[in-house]
Amino acid sequence: MKKCSVFIPLLFISLIISVLISCAVNPVTGKRELMLLSEDDEIQLGIQTDEQIIQTYGLYDDPELLEYISEIGKRLVKLSHRPHLEFHFRLLDTPVINAFAVPGGYIYITRGILAYLNSEAEFAGVLGHEIGHVTARHSAKQYTRAQLAQLGLNVGMVLSDTFQKYAGLAQFGVGMLFLRFSRDNERQADQLGVEYSSKAGYDATQMANFFINLQRVNPEADRSGLPGWFSTHPSPTDRVNSIKRLAAEWKQKLGRQNFEVDREEYLQKIDGLVFGEDPRQGFVEGGTFYHPTLAFQFPVPDKWKVINTPTQVQMVSPDEDAVIIFGLSTTSSPGEAAVQFLEKSKATVLTRKNVTVNRLPAYQIVSELTSPEGSFRLLSYFIQKDDNIFVFHGLTDPQRFEQYQRYFQSTMTQFRKLTDSTKLNIQPDRIRIKKVSHSAALQDVLRSFGIPEKDWETISILNGKKLTDMVQRNSLIKIIELGR
Repeated sequence: MKKCSVFIPLLFISLIISVLISCAVNPVTGKRELMLLSEDDEIQLGIQTDEQIIQTYGLYDDPELLEYISEIGKRLVKLSHRPHLEFHFRLLDTPVINAFAVPGGYIYITRGILAYLNSEAEFAGVLGHEIGHVTARHSAKQYTRAQLAQLGLNVGMVLSDTFQKYAGLAQFGVGMLFLRFSRDNERQADQLGVEYSSKAGYDATQMANFFINLQRVNPEADRSGLPGWFSTHPSPTDRVNSIKRLAAEWKQKLGRQNFEVDREEYLQKIDGLVFGEDPRQGFVEGGTFYHPTLAFQFPVPDKWKVINTPTQVQMVSPDEDAVIIFGLSTTSSPGEAAVQFLEKSKATVLTRKNVTVNRLPAYQIVSELTSPEGSFRLLSYFIQKDDNIFVFHGLTDPQRFEQYQRYFQSTMTQFRKLTDSTKLNIQPDRIRIKKVSHSAALQDVLRSFGIPEKDWETISILNGKKLTDMVQRNSLIKIIELGR
């Protein structure tokens, strides 16, 4: 009986797969492969995911820089294996060093990665790599594996740990950003990045320089929760040497002598780029979260982890068994926001009342919420400040609610207007481009610019150089202009 119960689902899965397998030909390899996404489905998934990514991580407001990125991207797409596909290029407002792609031709570049690139050729290589993930349909393959894993779980099939981690992804969406491509996928994307950038006339060996430099940084994530390059791009063995070899082969195939690097043009385009966390979008200092743009502040419980995104702030307890979620409501009053929350969540109200928080009208609810993951007790505050309704939800399981209620209450009831001018007027650090007046070692150049020695190593990495490397007269380098 036990064997039969497993055998029937396996037969069922085989039948489903036989129906779903189409004559999908990979645009890059020309080989037939299992694919549950048609190109139209791929585009629709890209549209849905794009909305989630923009809402979660936010766009960097620099139309001129975005146009520059898009022009290079479109130049590469024309030379790719899917030139008919409409690609969309996005610049995300996060310091995380990453670039990634989702199905349907959506490519995301962070301002963080732009800061560490040092030429248009380097950028073209990285962009070509991400375009390669789309043209070779790597993300679409991830989607296929995830869907097959869900199918197996739905019929009671016992799956490996690799497949089980994809279970429950009712909507693939932003979850795909946290999936790692295989090393074979990365090798193929590297190959395509070299091919596309070389065909576009760039010196593809510059792409290797970026990977060498990135090893000195090794960033994984910032407060936005977005993973870094090494989290989403496992490095194939001998990547740098492979890129250099492929670049040399393409130079020979194309029969060209001169390939573009365009270092100065690239550096001039990123002059003024925000570097690191942007305090204008919220920052923590001395145990308090400040938001200069919206002019509010509230305390953060000691040792709680803060994750700040454009749409919400999450504060997670040290044991990760309680969380405070803060965001904005689209309603016009605290009472209306409370009603909307209860209607959408189907939470059971334990107590509810009108209150004030530092002379601001507010509404308080204690409720219980049942979900597939279990039961939770919540303390919620809906607070009106100016034309905005701010919302706090503190939640944990019912047994721990009394333990955490004082943390929830302390944070929520100390929400107030921000009036400190030093916090209101705070500005971010920025990348600035400087011309070197005379040839010297980088450390001597930085000294001549009056840059503190403690910042030299960071700036040397930004420029893809060592402190002892010579910098030629009239060349351009990046420095960090402090905002505070």
